Amino acid sequence: MSAQPDGPEDRLRRFATIWSRAVFPVTSTSSTRPELEEQLLPEARRLSEALRARVFDAEAGRAAGAALVEAHCTDPDALSRTLDCVDAYLVLYCGGDGDREDLRARCARLQHAMAAGFAEALRRRTLAEQEAVAQAALRAQGVVAQALHATEARFRAVFEGAAIGIGIADLEGNVLQVNGALRRMFGLSEQTLRGRNVIQWTHPDDAPQTWKLYEELVRGEREHYHVEKAFYRPDGTVLWTNLTVSLLRDPDGNPQYQLALMEDTTERRLLNLRLRYEATHDALTGLPNRTFFFERLEKALSAGEGQRFGLCYLDLDGFKTVNDSLGHAAGDRLLVEVADRLQSCATAPGEMVARLGGDEFVALTTGPDTRRTVDELAARIMNALLAPISIDGRELTVRGSIGIVEGPAGERSAAEVLRSADITMYRAKSAGGNRFELADPEADARAITRHGLTTALPTALERGEFFIEYQPLVHLGDGSVRGAEALVRWLHPQHGVLSPDRFIPLAEHTGLIVPLGRWVLEQSVRQARAWQERNGGTDAVGPLRINVNLSPCQLTHPGLVQDTVEILERTGVEPSALCLEVTESALIGADDDLLKPLRRLAEMGVDIALDDFGTGYSNLANLRRLPVSILKLDRSFTQSMQQFPADPVDLKIVEGIVSLAHSLDLAVTVEGVETGAQAEQLRILGCDTAQGWYYARPGPPESLHDLTLADATP
Repeated sequence: MSAQPDGPEDRLRRFATIWSRAVFPVTSTSSTRPELEEQLLPEARRLSEALRARVFDAEAGRAAGAALVEAHCTDPDALSRTLDCVDAYLVLYCGGDGDREDLRARCARLQHAMAAGFAEALRRRTLAEQEAVAQAALRAQGVVAQALHATEARFRAVFEGAAIGIGIADLEGNVLQVNGALRRMFGLSEQTLRGRNVIQWTHPDDAPQTWKLYEELVRGEREHYHVEKAFYRPDGTVLWTNLTVSLLRDPDGNPQYQLALMEDTTERRLLNLRLRYEATHDALTGLPNRTFFFERLEKALSAGEGQRFGLCYLDLDGFKTVNDSLGHAAGDRLLVEVADRLQSCATAPGEMVARLGGDEFVALTTGPDTRRTVDELAARIMNALLAPISIDGRELTVRGSIGIVEGPAGERSAAEVLRSADITMYRAKSAGGNRFELADPEADARAITRHGLTTALPTALERGEFFIEYQPLVHLGDGSVRGAEALVRWLHPQHGVLSPDRFIPLAEHTGLIVPLGRWVLEQSVRQARAWQERNGGTDAVGPLRINVNLSPCQLTHPGLVQDTVEILERTGVEPSALCLEVTESALIGADDDLLKPLRRLAEMGVDIALDDFGTGYSNLANLRRLPVSILKLDRSFTQSMQQFPADPVDLKIVEGIVSLAHSLDLAVTVEGVETGAQAEQLRILGCDTAQGWYYARPGPPESLHDLTLADATP
């Protein structure tokens, strides 16, 4: 039974046919086009399988690139046409029903691998050919020398039949004889070549030692030399050669002639230059890429004394929105237009623009006065982005945030400069974007420290670097200890003890606050159990309640209720002994879904405290629907009570809040109590409990136990 006309094998064959037709005109093989197609078919199958493999492996691309060289498709256009063919038809004919975005990404990686495999195979082949040429050159040199001493007929046969260019000149440089290969290289007749003098064949790209070696050879001071040399052809094009020049002596050993052996390396050099360009330039925008930029930056930073550099690190504001709403193709066109505008901004000597990746670009300026020129360059970039960009009929407004680093050469490495520019750029973005900021060493140090703390957080929890201190909650009526608030600390190996404000925001940003909060909850509840057991299981002394803070991230975590229940059951602590503190700002505008876990915990008997009350500007009517039983009044309301007399306005505000809370059956706790007068005033106003340095600073659990025992002593 025959295959379907449009089955996978037919589409694979169609792809191989298109491929062979594309590269056949630029091959140097004796095979016919159908024969070349049969040679390419296994490689097409290899690429097709790699494109659709469950686990992607770019090795298939390298093998296919090497196979091109095996098939004598070594012309630079063969690689270019192959990559164009793969880009246009591989996914179309061999992609099947896979995800097109993923297939296109894989296809791009296969193209890069093919180029790498092609270059490596060509390099190996070139090395082999060079070795063969060298051997042939040695043989030719010996044969020519023998022929000069033997018969002219034998010399002529070797001379004319050689595949490499051979020329003979006298010691004055006058060309005496050239073979057919050399004539074809230059595109000149033998008569024209024989009218030349070697000295006339200079080229601006000649290495400094080229003519020095030549003079030593004709003086008899060396037997041969080998260089890479360029020559001009009559049409103005450049012929690149591997040139070996040897000295021929007469039977008495005196210098007589010079023999030149030339291998045409023009195509190989052009291919290497093209591969070098592709390796150092961005495929989408044509701008220099990260590799090329780092080379230039390192060169600028190693310049001599008195030289300076200025760097602008640009990130487009809101570029992800363009990709998400209009698609990646529109995003790519936007990047191309931005790249063109940036390129027009860097036209002065010592300036360049590069794309680092995504929507990140850099502009570099060098010279003795970069303090001024880098600001001007940043201003030109911001102005270049002002005009809207038209994409698919839409006028898109493009804005960017720029971080600027400027300074003398020789003081910092390229990595340090780029890191400082990156940090400064994000500082500009955090300030609202569409602006540029100058690097600040102190801000850099803070950002680096934050980054270091962020990366160290996960392992810090595993290594047990966190510990908990407890601050007592004191009843204002009788002065007894009614509970304690658990406050987590980080004993960092380098920075010492860190307070929560140094690492809790980082933990919330990374999501580590969930396991960290779970650990704090379990340790605190276990400590409450230990206090109860140490006090003989009575509630006469020791904390009746442990207060644990919940972050907004923990509130939205689906395992909050289950984790809390499991911890209470595992430790044997009653729910009424636990109070969870939630900041007022976290509950502003909270919907029923967010409040549902708190309501379930409150129904179990867990107290919910509204922390920092009065700082979130919440509607007091919201208190009716929040499942809270305690208000923790922010210290900003009671700071004036440390002085005598207290501010009457603050007294009225606190009195009103206490009255409102009690009318709603809510207890009131005050934070930040630091003096006896403040504590007495709060007692008079009707506050229930308080905490602060007046009673005790946060400390280990033993100090709190001692405090409760002192309160219990008659």
